[in-house]
Amino acid sequence: MRPGARLGVDVGSVRIGVARSDPGGVLATPVETVRRGKGDLDRLAELVTEYEAVEVIVGLPTSLSGRSGPAAAEARRFAEALAARLTDRLPADGVRLYDERLTTVTAETGLRQSGVRGRARRQVVDQAAAVVLLQAALDGERQTGRPPGETVRGRS
Repeated sequence: MRPGARLGVDVGSVRIGVARSDPGGVLATPVETVRRGKGDLDRLAELVTEYEAVEVIVGLPTSLSGRSGPAAAEARRFAEALAARLTDRLPADGVRLYDERLTTVTAETGLRQSGVRGRARRQVVDQAAAVVLLQAALDGERQTGRPPGETVRGRS
């Protein structure tokens, strides 16, 4: 396992869930929900600095069959813009896309089973999905010994 904290980012059309790992890359925990739009990349850059992250894992929503649709294309565009924004804070391979199939469903189920209801669940589901995404990426790296997902190159 490579050393250093990571951020997990679950990009939605309205909100972005953010999670972080400990420096050993063992456990993912929720951080915050960032409103999508003006200033979102700046806030994520602040979080990278605050948590001294060495990598950002962005969820890539694909269908159960593995096909990419409009949501995956949007996540890819967002990841490229984020990579361009973070060129001064992360190495060239510091932003990665990782398959996030079922992360929101898993997060919703977990929150529902924990008794979190209605509006309260909507407030934290994006963070919970980011935790599920990041934990899966960390576990995958630990099992394979390889960095998770695919490297994203920034676009200007």
